[in-house]
Amino acid sequence: MSNTVTLTIDGQTVTAPATATVWEAAKSAGIHIPNLCHHPMLRPEGACRVCVVEIKGARSLMASCVAKVAEGMEVNTHTPEVLEARKTIVELLLSNHPRDCLACARNGNCELQKIAADLGIRRIPYAYNRPPMPKDENNPSIVRDPSKCILCGRCVRVCSEVQGVSVYSFTGRGIRSVVSPAFHQGLDKVQCTFCGQCAKICPTGAITIKSDIDKVQAALRDPDKIVMVQTAPSVRVGLSEALGGKPGDIVTGKMVAALRRLGFDKVFDTNWSADLTIMEEGHEFIRRVKDGGVLPMITSCSPGWVNFMEMFYPELIPHFSTAKSPQAMFGTMLKTYYAQKTDIDPSKIVSVSIMPCTAKKYEAQRPEMSDSGYRDVDIVLTTVELGQMIRAASINFETLPDEQFDPLMGVGSGAGTIFGTTGGVMEAAIRTAYEVLTGRGLEPLELEPIRGMEGIKEAELDIDGLKVKVAVAHNLKNARAVCEAIKAGNPHGWHFIEIMACPGGCINGGGQPISLEADTPKLRQEALYRDDRNLPIRKSHENPEVQALYRDFLGEPNGHKAHELLHTHYHEQCRG
Repeated sequence: MSNTVTLTIDGQTVTAPATATVWEAAKSAGIHIPNLCHHPMLRPEGACRVCVVEIKGARSLMASCVAKVAEGMEVNTHTPEVLEARKTIVELLLSNHPRDCLACARNGNCELQKIAADLGIRRIPYAYNRPPMPKDENNPSIVRDPSKCILCGRCVRVCSEVQGVSVYSFTGRGIRSVVSPAFHQGLDKVQCTFCGQCAKICPTGAITIKSDIDKVQAALRDPDKIVMVQTAPSVRVGLSEALGGKPGDIVTGKMVAALRRLGFDKVFDTNWSADLTIMEEGHEFIRRVKDGGVLPMITSCSPGWVNFMEMFYPELIPHFSTAKSPQAMFGTMLKTYYAQKTDIDPSKIVSVSIMPCTAKKYEAQRPEMSDSGYRDVDIVLTTVELGQMIRAASINFETLPDEQFDPLMGVGSGAGTIFGTTGGVMEAAIRTAYEVLTGRGLEPLELEPIRGMEGIKEAELDIDGLKVKVAVAHNLKNARAVCEAIKAGNPHGWHFIEIMACPGGCINGGGQPISLEADTPKLRQEALYRDDRNLPIRKSHENPEVQALYRDFLGEPNGHKAHELLHTHYHEQCRG
């Protein structure tokens, strides 16, 4: 049996895999079919029917996202009947949708809005009769507005199929149908990890990032405050998209320039504290191996994953590294080390971070993240929010010069850069741990077995006769599989595990620009690896600014002062 079929779409001969849907076949041929419920990360469901097409011989119009191709099939995507059906479907969706588009967070980037415009809908012939539904905004990360939900089911599917958390479900009937957490509770009352994948995948403004732009603007206007900002590794590969650029563009220098023009007093690189995290986490792993500590040790820099562990697998908390995330370490060092070095009153510092992650907003508010004597990070913005600030300030991003981060906490290694992708934390840690244990540099530096987008990856390293087995997992459904394996006695014999909450890691975090293209995460990942190869320093322990930190302030990695400031503890979360 052939693995491909030949069909005709709008008179064009198309060859497609025999397993493909009509929608996929059309896309491969450059033929656009609009859709709302379909997304490349999710299984097709055919819920919205916007993607209907005419298939010769079929008794009715078919949803192209679930209709399988067949040999000799004849498809038409834009007959008068098809266009009228799509128009009616969208008009019905709009009839139950609020009319506040101009003030909506998704204005200009709303899939429903775009399809309505493309179909030429200029009036809504049906009355609005949807019952009022309150917003859910009692958490630091995500805003839910059920009145804008079109019941596409994307959030339900990403939370269950990809993340394995299943916070959302359909409730009610008819006009009262809604997607909601159990018993219509707020996200702060259920076992939500705040990963933000639901906000990233929602086609309308029903689920959005909770904005903290106003807080940052207020701080920038306050003459008594010194506002300093750190930027995470994957922001430099996401910001271009937020401003209309291509996926995979690295815009580090222009990003720094834009932040200065927005009024930030100092601009720093979270890659610096990613290197610091490796120093602490890597030495912690070495100590556990040598002293018989709890193994496997699991990374703890992804706050969505931390939330997941605390809620679903609290018995495995001893396996967590005690090292804080790069964001948290940076905030602590800003208000201690940097304040001391520059003779600045830490009470005047407003610590802002630009992150690809909505869960970072939650992390910053944890009471544990205050070892500086103040809240370590005061405000967290996402990549999307930074893009909004740049546009609001009418900054011509493309014409900006490339500028450098400020000193003391502005140098980052290639190891710090690859923190932004799945497998990157593990690779960075091994580069340092291998050299510390053997006195030799790891060659080659690129650990191919743990790169790529497979859900769970493994590798075995020979470190002077010591066999070290490592594993890497991304998305919370795969994290659950890893946790179950550990509970079953760790049959794989893992020693060190990296887990990231989001599919692909931080490159695809809930605060990154929305993309409907399946290859976007891969393009972002490849860009970070390119950045790593092009940087003069590629190992965390060779970062001169990190070396100076230990020499002038912390002492030795994993020492007493480092533990006081850079390590923390985790505990069971009881929600839901």
